[in-house]
Amino acid sequence: MDPLSMADAPHNAHDPQLLHLVIGGEMRHPAEPVFRDLTQVEFVGAFGSYDEAKQAWKARAQATVDNAHMRYFILHAHKLIDPRSDV
Repeated sequence: MDPLSMADAPHNAHDPQLLHLVIGGEMRHPAEPVFRDLTQVEFVGAFGSYDEAKQAWKARAQATVDNAHMRYFILHAHKLIDPRSDV
């Protein structure tokens, strides 16, 4: 039996299961996407919807607004886990 893609997995049509990870940390330079120290990367959380992830991202980014080297990101992990996913 072939594994189901996330798009084919059973779910509520109005609430597909997604996985958004919010991470952040200090960058080497504000214009470069390279973390200064990977051991210091902060895991903010895992969220089932983009809206929840965006709220967490925004709150954490606003808390570090005084540090130009701090950056936070929303990773759409469901696309990394299942590239066939169209959501």
